[in-house]
Amino acid sequence: MTRPPLLIESPQNPQFKLWESALESRGLKKNGKFLLAGLKTVPEALRQHPDRFERILFTDPAQISSWRLPPGVEPVQLAPALFRTLDVSGTGFPLLVGAVPKMPAIDLSQPPQGLELLCALGDPSNLGALLRSAASFGVSRIVLLEGAAHPFHPKCLRAGSNAQFALTLLRGPRWAAVNEAAGPLYALDGGGEDLTRFDWPADMRLILGEEGQGVPADCPATRLSVPTTGAVESLNATVAVSVALFARFAAVRE
Repeated sequence: MTRPPLLIESPQNPQFKLWESALESRGLKKNGKFLLAGLKTVPEALRQHPDRFERILFTDPAQISSWRLPPGVEPVQLAPALFRTLDVSGTGFPLLVGAVPKMPAIDLSQPPQGLELLCALGDPSNLGALLRSAASFGVSRIVLLEGAAHPFHPKCLRAGSNAQFALTLLRGPRWAAVNEAAGPLYALDGGGEDLTRFDWPADMRLILGEEGQGVPADCPATRLSVPTTGAVESLNATVAVSVALFARFAAVRE
């Protein structure tokens, strides 16, 4: 680091309050900033996606003295108490501040482009794990239905391990509008067709419902299921969709 850092010591500082708002979905939506934490994810994201970030936050300049910061990333030194407030994961490692990207609304009347995943998961950790699987197994677009967790919530970013930066994220509608979406439409359901024997189309929409509630009964999607021993009633939604995505990925590679 060659530039002297800006020093912030007051919790009333407008910049600090802006970053603090990024800890909750409401603040993310209102102010459009997110915080990325992680000993591995922060250096990786700064190296691979430098244009996504505008600040790096730390308590001791020695932490980043050997880092080559991109021109657009400003170093900011925070008083230890302020840093701990923002470092909700307790990493003690520098945090990156980025701008939440625009997530256009999808037009579901148009046919799908590749594998599109329509998601209603409300838990940010579950959504982050799902995004990580989606990036690993070739999902082209993630459609976040109304009520889904914010993809740049700190818990979602932590679970996603930078998957957010590798995916196209779109805003989706309410469930009622999903019923009118152009197909082919498929949904994960315990009573559906065995997905290991399914002929996966190149372009499709796969629907994942809310935790515990699943996909509404009136949704016209063809149901697919993950075959199991039956020793447990059902799989966790994130586990189920990860298995489904892997099954499709393996099938299309053959």
